[in-house]
Amino acid sequence: LVLLALAFSFATAYDPSPLQDFCVDLNDTTSAVFVNGKFCKDPKLVKAEDFFFSGLDKVGNTSNKEGSAVNLVNVDKLGGLNTLGISLARIDFAPYGLNPPHTHPRGTELLVVLEGTLNVGFVTSNTDNRLFTKVLNVGDVFVFPIGLIHFQQNIGNTPVVAISGLSSQNPGVITIANAVFGSNPPISIDVLTKAFQIDANVVKYLQSEF
Repeated sequence: LVLLALAFSFATAYDPSPLQDFCVDLNDTTSAVFVNGKFCKDPKLVKAEDFFFSGLDKVGNTSNKEGSAVNLVNVDKLGGLNTLGISLARIDFAPYGLNPPHTHPRGTELLVVLEGTLNVGFVTSNTDNRLFTKVLNVGDVFVFPIGLIHFQQNIGNTPVVAISGLSSQNPGVITIANAVFGSNPPISIDVLTKAFQIDANVVKYLQSEF
């Protein structure tokens, strides 16, 4: 029974395998019953537009604190992705811009650089916390294993464009700083001072920034 329970938990941890050619998201939010969070449109009503998205040619707005912009094409933007276990993102970086440390809890990420130079890396889980980092140029590819904290930074004075493929129709994202210092309601200052071994005033300042 224990082995069966473990096997069942593992099997449901990822996007389910499709049992038909496609299951286009019906985009119906009125029902309380969901299959993988979505309803399937009647196959007879499916059109080519259900498998189409336009817009990744547009440069993202990088005029923010991080100097980066992510345009994620997941199942919420492209209904035809439902049950197919894949999504895509365009990432734009201003000069020296950063896509800050974050994780995708439901997907591995495969990134290719189209323009510019990126410094990328990920950190393994406890207790090693080993950092793997690499400078990528145009045409280079790097993979970030599912669930591990990773980052990308433009290390040049020209913009960077990258494309990422993700092994989930809805990989999710947890930006570490936002989650820790910008939670709602806030995490206790006592917890954060002990966890990061920093002064309470520093914690208060960081929480105010988010």
